[in-house]
Amino acid sequence: MTSMDKRHQEGLEIQLNDFAPTVRKQALEELVMMEKAGMIKNPAPTEVANMHCHTFYSFNAYHFSPSGLAWLARKNGYALMGKVDFDVLDGIEEFLHACDRVGVRGSAAIETRVFFKEFATRELNSPGEPGIYYHMGIGLTEDQAPEPGGSILADMRSRSAVRNQDMIARLNKYLYPVYINYDQDVLPMTPAGNATERHILAAYLNQADQISSNPIQFWSDKLGLPLDRAMLLYQDVPAFQNQVRSKLMKRGGPGYTLPGSNSFPSVQDFHRAVTACHGLICAAWVDGLSAGEQAMDEQLDILVSQGAAALNIIPDRNWNISDVEMRKVKVDKLYQVVDLALRMDLPLNVGTEMNTYGQKLIDDFNAPELEPVRQYFLDGAYFIYGHTVMQTCLGLGYHSSWSQTFLPTRRERNSFYTQIGKKVAPGPNGRSYLAGIVSQAGGMAHVTPGDFITKG
Repeated sequence: MTSMDKRHQEGLEIQLNDFAPTVRKQALEELVMMEKAGMIKNPAPTEVANMHCHTFYSFNAYHFSPSGLAWLARKNGYALMGKVDFDVLDGIEEFLHACDRVGVRGSAAIETRVFFKEFATRELNSPGEPGIYYHMGIGLTEDQAPEPGGSILADMRSRSAVRNQDMIARLNKYLYPVYINYDQDVLPMTPAGNATERHILAAYLNQADQISSNPIQFWSDKLGLPLDRAMLLYQDVPAFQNQVRSKLMKRGGPGYTLPGSNSFPSVQDFHRAVTACHGLICAAWVDGLSAGEQAMDEQLDILVSQGAAALNIIPDRNWNISDVEMRKVKVDKLYQVVDLALRMDLPLNVGTEMNTYGQKLIDDFNAPELEPVRQYFLDGAYFIYGHTVMQTCLGLGYHSSWSQTFLPTRRERNSFYTQIGKKVAPGPNGRSYLAGIVSQAGGMAHVTPGDFITKG
């Protein structure tokens, strides 16, 4: 590659994360054409997966758009990649199209917080907040939700905006003379108006740098930290941001208020929204240490009875720990929950999140601690891609009447969609393969699961 081509590639990669969809689309097409012309040499896909990556439609610490995330996977040779965003379906179609264009097996998801009434008095996966549960819907294929999903998701987005503005009102009083305006300082940081705590944090950090003559002294005072400690933290961007967020926005902080049963949608309402979108309800696990996660079998029994079909794990925070004793505890908890998920026929959805500075672009699948569970992680990634490609191309996803007829148990469905995920390539070749199988069978009314696995 010439230096001019290299600079052009770098410019296009910046454009991939532009807020304008047309700019992103054109940049991706040019990059694909450059690769086809041999001007860009990307590595062959490696069997690794990151199925839990936030984009700038909620918050991505590296500013990746859906198209930027798909190209990241292609550029680095990641075989499978999944996007997830808080409270919205924005960018799903863009991401799945981009993955098809670059030859990456892709999936899309939504994440939110819900009220889990059966655990109202126990902490789950939201630290310090009994009954509040981070929950997911995976395997989504469209930006628009059919009813009742559309109304439920609109309510979720509205509640989020109210919570954000209430937090800002409290923090503006505490941080004066540093203050921000939601419409002017926060929303412009988002492509579609879906702001998160992390956008609010970034806005306050920006304002402190602009308004205060000595930002380190300002934060030392507001966070109650010795000046030398604040100075050291300030030089470590991820640690400093986490400290500010923890001190100001989490329990005990001036911006925090304890959520209640009406702060978030119920588990059941969120399930209705995900099911309306032909997605899969996905439970979420942190590290097995909270009271609610020490009763993980009870938790999953309830969620499975309500339709949960998978379990999300963020592996890196369960083994990549400097404290040797805590690492042993958390790795053991990781193995325990993987074993529980397998016994309950729940495929695994794993990833790194990418919504905090310093988080990895991909899990270290070669880490000794992950070796015993590596294949289960990969099988889960193939499973969710298998559902996604069948739903997108043929409408024969996990919850279809076709699937319920031919694959009545979760174990049968898990096996089938995992095999499809491995067999069907992304892009036009995969679509042609699936269309050809249906044609050989004499149409949709006659095709069976075995046709997809044994033919072609």
